[in-house]
Amino acid sequence: MTSQTDQAVLEQIETGQPKFYRVLLLNDDYTPMDFVIAVLQRFFAMNKELATTVMLKVHREGRGLCGVYPRDIAATKVEQVSAWARQHQHPLACVMEEDV
Repeated sequence: MTSQTDQAVLEQIETGQPKFYRVLLLNDDYTPMDFVIAVLQRFFAMNKELATTVMLKVHREGRGLCGVYPRDIAATKVEQVSAWARQHQHPLACVMEEDV
């Protein structure tokens, strides 16, 4: 019986290409816009102009793309952003989904 992780490794070996994941921020009614901009600059190395553009997309459309990464890096980014948001008492949600 193979685990999900084993299956992912087998798929990677068979295709020769690692899967990539999109890291997204989700809108909420409580996290300040300035905090979202700070997250994008701190964890995704965006300049202020790009971070503001992404923040406005999150605000207007409900979600915004932060970047596309291999699985381990995407998972680490999600955890870092989530922990930092909790530490600052904001409900900002950061998620990852497979890039198609």
